[in-house]
Amino acid sequence: MKAGDQVEVIAGNHRGKKGKVLSVDAKKNQVVVEGVRVMKKTVRRSEENPEGGILDKDGPIHLSNVKKVG
Repeated sequence: MKAGDQVEVIAGNHRGKKGKVLSVDAKKNQVVVEGVRVMKKTVRRSEENPEGGILDKDGPIHLSNVKKVG
């Protein structure tokens, strides 16, 4: 599996959702899928984020819980 592949989640709380793989961590056997397992992350004020606040970020899913689709 590599970045850009279309996958479907086959197990866990997000079962049935589909999306594109954004990144793969081979050492931890995890993938980040776009739009699946969206997590909230608090961010301090900085030059990049002058407002700070809460951002939505895609979280990792174990490789065994996804399958490649078409």
